[in-house]
Amino acid sequence: MFIHLGGEKIIRAMELVAIFDLSIEKSSKISKQFVQYAKKDKRIEIIGEEESKSLVVTKSKVYYSPISSTTLKKRANQLIVH
Repeated sequence: MFIHLGGEKIIRAMELVAIFDLSIEKSSKISKQFVQYAKKDKRIEIIGEEESKSLVVTKSKVYYSPISSTTLKKRANQLIVH
């Protein structure tokens, strides 16, 4: 199954590790460090032109998505339930 992250970006559901609200970057020192390391390793991808609302962590990349974390979590949960 696949999850649409916004723009033209779709990932395989089995690649998904976590979905966070973007505010986690400001509120958590560990999250900030994680993102810094991902940037250093060139594993960050910003989706679309719109303001990012969530951070999606996969096995190989970290995506900044314009779709809210709540909406993305609902999409992911629909795949698990069905």
